[in-house]
Amino acid sequence: MTDTDRPDLAYRRVLALTGPLFLSYLTVAMSLPAVPVHVVQGLGFDNTYGGLAVGIAFLSTILTRGRAGAWADRLGGKQCMQRGLVIYAAAGVICLAASWTGFSTTASYAVLIAGRLLLGVGESVAMVGMIGWAIGVMGQARSGLVISLVGMGMYGAFAAGGPLGLALLDRFGFGGLMLVCSLLPIAGLLAIHRLPAVGPHVGQRQSFWTIIGQIWRPGLAVGLQGVGFAALGAFFSLYVLSKGWAHASLGLTFFGTGFVAMRLLCGHLPDRIGGRPVAIASLCVEACGQYLIWLAPGPYAALAGALLTGIGCSMVFPAMGSEVVKRVQPHMRGTAVGGFAAFQDLAYGATGPLAGALADRTGYASIFLIGGLAATMGLLLVLSDRQAPKGLEAQLGK
Repeated sequence: MTDTDRPDLAYRRVLALTGPLFLSYLTVAMSLPAVPVHVVQGLGFDNTYGGLAVGIAFLSTILTRGRAGAWADRLGGKQCMQRGLVIYAAAGVICLAASWTGFSTTASYAVLIAGRLLLGVGESVAMVGMIGWAIGVMGQARSGLVISLVGMGMYGAFAAGGPLGLALLDRFGFGGLMLVCSLLPIAGLLAIHRLPAVGPHVGQRQSFWTIIGQIWRPGLAVGLQGVGFAALGAFFSLYVLSKGWAHASLGLTFFGTGFVAMRLLCGHLPDRIGGRPVAIASLCVEACGQYLIWLAPGPYAALAGALLTGIGCSMVFPAMGSEVVKRVQPHMRGTAVGGFAAFQDLAYGATGPLAGALADRTGYASIFLIGGLAATMGLLLVLSDRQAPKGLEAQLGK
């Protein structure tokens, strides 16, 4: 009897994978608000360089999604995830080296960029491997739930990691923070060591770009959704500090709370009613959250906008991801997931430096106007997508 024949056992094993993913994503989450603060306030560079240091990790993630998907399809998800966690740890060590006081500020920034590039590779490989492994355990019919659980681990880490990273930065400096970020992936690697692997599927492979041609619409929708999160993660703290408001470190906490709550309450919906209606409702809420931050008269309104952004962002990736998985053969699942995630990575990577440049000229508030417009464009794209499965169209027509 396989895991897919025993739903309770399969679910427990996927939950066991979510814990190590949470630990690995803490390395991303703790550094996300701390890196621009370190670059701007510690090294003395402007916001454009701070945004670049954040966004560069997403660039390497984009460039390696295809390779990560191929590894997951050919080697299996477990081996792919293990490789990703090792790369995570190495990236933390390089970023730790960037804190050496013997470096000039330029050299320190260059080493930091190298570490951030490697961090993006680790994120790419670990996340694609984990999703491929988990879908293999749970079965394709429950892919929406799998992706929801993966997101809970990821964004639960963002909820905890934002204030934790800033607290570690304040107490131990950037080097102390990066030391912690080096050790967490090793703990995750040890945690998955004894979990059983799922063998790769066999079949005729298609090119990465052929797969992209099949999934670009849901991919672009999830990319537009990602602009709001990237803007919030990189610049919410600086936005609040620039206004002289309190609670600058709580933006990601409010975002992550809304995000995880929606995954817990609605994680089953893409598998039950289809991804398109879930994505439509979610993008509406995200857009409202971004517009609220843009117009916020005080810190509590801004935090409410962060909460709404988390609620809205929560289900877009699993909703569209469940549609993507249905459009490809099982032996190409990892490649499809990698290509799909690359659209979101592109949004993350481009938003950091572009939003930083925008903030230098028009202020931080304008960043969240762009996030709201991007979510609105994603909503229009999903509404205009006529490639939804016929069964879903029938449900919408009831």
